[in-house]
Amino acid sequence: MKHKSLLLTLAAAAMLLLATCTPKPSNPVESNELPPMYPDYTDVWIPYNIAPLNFLLRGDYEAVEVKATCGGETLTVNRRGPEAVFDLDDWKDFMSQSTGREVKVTVTARKDGQWTTFRTFSWHVVADAVDPYLTYRLIEPDYEIYQNLALRERCVETFDERSISDYGLVGNRCMNCHTYSNQDPSLSMMYVRGEGGGAILNRNGHLSKLNIKTPDMATSSVYFGFSPSGRYITFSTNNIIPAFHARPSKRLEVFDKVSDVYVADLDRNTILRSPLLNDSSAFETFPAFSPDGKYIYFCASPHVTLPVELKDMRYSLCRIAFNEKTGQLGTTVDTLLSGTRSQLSVCHPRISPDGRRIVYSVASYGTFPIWHQEADLQMMDLQTGAIDSLRVVNSRKSDTYHSWSSNSRWLVFASKRDDGLYGKPYYCYIDKNGKAHKPFVLPQKHPSFYDNNLKSFNVPEMGKGPLPFSADDVRKAMEKEAIDFK
Repeated sequence: MKHKSLLLTLAAAAMLLLATCTPKPSNPVESNELPPMYPDYTDVWIPYNIAPLNFLLRGDYEAVEVKATCGGETLTVNRRGPEAVFDLDDWKDFMSQSTGREVKVTVTARKDGQWTTFRTFSWHVVADAVDPYLTYRLIEPDYEIYQNLALRERCVETFDERSISDYGLVGNRCMNCHTYSNQDPSLSMMYVRGEGGGAILNRNGHLSKLNIKTPDMATSSVYFGFSPSGRYITFSTNNIIPAFHARPSKRLEVFDKVSDVYVADLDRNTILRSPLLNDSSAFETFPAFSPDGKYIYFCASPHVTLPVELKDMRYSLCRIAFNEKTGQLGTTVDTLLSGTRSQLSVCHPRISPDGRRIVYSVASYGTFPIWHQEADLQMMDLQTGAIDSLRVVNSRKSDTYHSWSSNSRWLVFASKRDDGLYGKPYYCYIDKNGKAHKPFVLPQKHPSFYDNNLKSFNVPEMGKGPLPFSADDVRKAMEKEAIDFK
């Protein structure tokens, strides 16, 4: 009984100590300003299954209290210091109860002994779930450095992250990004560059190394996308050249000296060609299948003398028919958006899985919008041809490298809006009417993560489940003999 009494006494003392350490607002003054929070999670549309929106306050705050209220339920955080960190289980319960509703969030913080209650803002909790996994490449934001480069997989419902391919495990080679087939983790591919490299194809966790190149092709596959059945990929071969600007406002330019588009049959290890996609008088790149497999969308620019006429290089959005049953390419090319007429260069077309919309990036010129501060995303309605400039989505810095969720309701893209240098993954809700809403950055366990992170998130891709392989499996696949294509 003495031991039990002692334990109860210690427990009571611990609770009392915790209570005295928990900051409680006292006589707060009201402010009409929004809280100086980072990341900016004010008035955003979020999926109910997203990880907690942990944040910090800029400006030497000593304590913070957050009250998130929906109906009769309130989620409260009280912490010393400037960081608001939610308990994962409490967050999940609250999001489940708030699905499809508006949450009112009030932040009260103490600075120099004075508490301030900031203007209340909203979280719109959307019932359309986001795909629970995200893959991306972490890379230094410079062209010549790729030490410690890694491909990562993150569960966005929690903060769990793991490596799916590592620089040190693939012979210190550079790696292209990872791409799913229809957001399906059982079929995906990545590309390891350099001598002895190749395309690493994942089929139900079985990895094989492919040499998707013939002697007459400029390079191996660079940009690619799967057909709906997964039997075919469409890919581009790009001879990529970096160049430097004389003006300090421009960091780097990248362009293709040569680029063509092909189709590869993954069952027969053969490459399909069309003179319309391998035209020496044009540059073709960024191919993507439509969700029904009837078209291949791509970007094309008339041939110009490089680098002298680089600023005249503007890509148009095009498409060509494809028959997935026979593997035959069409005989004509349709231009959906002319780069010459719009005076914009179109890159990275991605079609929503429901086939209704296509999102692409636009820049003043060229083929590498990630280095263009003016690069924005646009969305075209494929039924009406109407174009949405996505003003609520874009920033004054580069917004590129986007992909869709499997339910066509969420878009993820890489944005350099914070500092113009480091790309971060932002999610944007596209409702059933095609209206885009204010995006939010991928939440992190520690609110100061993005302040301390020195890597860019490159080409984020959503997945419906965890990938069935590890970085060590990729290492083993790299040791295999490559399967040649003809």
